[in-house]
Amino acid sequence: MVTMHNYLAIDAGGTSTRAVLVASSGQCLGYGSAGGGNPVSRGFEGSADALLGASAEALGGTGGTVHSATVALAGASLEMPPEPLLRRLEPLGLSHGVVIESDLLATFYSGSYHDDGHALIAGTGAVAARVEGSRLADVADGTGWLLGDSGAGFWLGREVVRAVAAALDGRGPHTALTERVLAQLDISADTPRRRFGRPGALQQLITKSYALAPIELSRFAPLVFGAGADPVARDIAGRAAAELARTLLAVLEGGLDGPLVFGGSVLTKGGSIAAAVMEEVRERAGGPCPAPVLVRDGLAGAAVLALKRHGVAVDAAVFDRITASLAALRG
Repeated sequence: MVTMHNYLAIDAGGTSTRAVLVASSGQCLGYGSAGGGNPVSRGFEGSADALLGASAEALGGTGGTVHSATVALAGASLEMPPEPLLRRLEPLGLSHGVVIESDLLATFYSGSYHDDGHALIAGTGAVAARVEGSRLADVADGTGWLLGDSGAGFWLGREVVRAVAAALDGRGPHTALTERVLAQLDISADTPRRRFGRPGALQQLITKSYALAPIELSRFAPLVFGAGADPVARDIAGRAAAELARTLLAVLEGGLDGPLVFGGSVLTKGGSIAAAVMEEVRERAGGPCPAPVLVRDGLAGAAVLALKRHGVAVDAAVFDRITASLAALRG
């Protein structure tokens, strides 16, 4: 017999943090959001402020004791000890502390309540995992913009600006991406040539691109999806799909069994890339592949993990209650 409690579940992303108060029954009671909550990119204090802000909003008006907080964090953040975070979240009145979980596992559980399956995320970064027995059994990529994240937002944005640079100085074909990138960076295509023969627009592109933090190149990724039949954009999208398929295939062991969950805007908003990933995986996996479940983030999965890790059985009915009541709160 499981005692009924209320749990706080938090999905701490690099650009936004989302929190939900969930009952043992799976009913979501409150929702809140704040800015980026990843300690690696935001620093501990900035992360803690975001977690506290989103959580306070989720708890607003509910009253009662909160059993614990389950926080889904990315990559290197998982190495952070929970004690400093617990001290910062003390105003929330948590009676049983903080549990830190992987955002990758939370994304998987946003699409399934089963304890075995696979997940592929492609947002700013890219990572795949095989889940066994409710734990991460194998993970590929997610190594950051310098070492990997192949096919994700940064990768796409970098390929876009490289293609534009090549088009401007004749090393590559004309592309509709050029006008769009120059417009985003407030560069006039009619900028006169500088000395030494380099186009003025290219010189400005160089200057403004290198002034950005590397990860900020992801701002150009959506241009690939809006360029229509442009051959250069289609080539970039095709290569991104191949990279993401390679990442997913790296975690397969004997086939793509169980549910498959896709997360991140490159897959959930770039439908052509998701379809191309699945086409390549089907060809190379050598067996049937389930249709991927698309999820918007890891918040529902964080709620699933909060219940599972505290002995609450999450079946189809509880999972449906979590996803439906959370969707209603979000509006």
